[in-house]
Amino acid sequence: MRNRREFLELSAMMVTTATLGAACSLHVPPVTDQISHRPWPLPQTRWIMFMRWHDLLFLHWAVRPELLRPLIPREIELDTFDGWCWIGIVPFHMSGVRPRYVPMPFSFPELNIRTYVKTPGRSGVWFFSLDAASWIAVRVARWLGLPYYDARMTVQLEGDAVHYQSMRVHKKAAAAEFRASYRPTGGVYHAAPGTLDHWLTERYCLYAAVTPGQVVYGEIHHPPWPLQPAEVELRVNTMAQPIGIELPDTKPISHFARLQEVVAWPIVPLDRVASTH
Repeated sequence: MRNRREFLELSAMMVTTATLGAACSLHVPPVTDQISHRPWPLPQTRWIMFMRWHDLLFLHWAVRPELLRPLIPREIELDTFDGWCWIGIVPFHMSGVRPRYVPMPFSFPELNIRTYVKTPGRSGVWFFSLDAASWIAVRVARWLGLPYYDARMTVQLEGDAVHYQSMRVHKKAAAAEFRASYRPTGGVYHAAPGTLDHWLTERYCLYAAVTPGQVVYGEIHHPPWPLQPAEVELRVNTMAQPIGIELPDTKPISHFARLQEVVAWPIVPLDRVASTH
């Protein structure tokens, strides 16, 4: 937080919002009706956050595990496919972002850089960074332990094409920029288990750390990804530079998804859930 006063103001606003919405059970699509595709059961507690992800692009590059091992805490194992790790860059924009029963949704673009990791019983996403064009979302997420950064972002839709720009403007953070245009080039499909497409996209938990000693964990759920092949014009991409990774000079694997509805559970310290894995 910028200072204690702003944190208190934010907390007061959130409490007020929750109080106003406590009696309002807004309609939420039955996201949790589809669970047969999950690799483990839904959490027994209630989800706390709903959101819609729009016009999402998965970009993936294969990298050697030894390049990533120093960047991931030792208690977390790298996840690999045929011996390779993968770096993903994922731009999209969100709508309907709100806590359960709170009738005040947010909408904003977001872009993350990630790899894939596992702990006993769980295989999920490790977030190196998440850039967002929402001051309040960044503050709340960093307070929870997620490495969010302020960014100036624009998303323009032109027919079935998406023109996406993001420039990190977070105070004292390393510069990072992404500019691309992309669009789907084929029909919707659900990736088959065991394929690389499925391995890269069907992930139902996250790991991250703002500091090396503050690793957090969160569960999410959504229906199977409605993937489409994608055509991409990647003009600027320096998102991996702040973590010291030079992306291969090869064409990334690209997938597009027009819409995904997601629910999420609380973000908690990893050591709090380690015994249940």
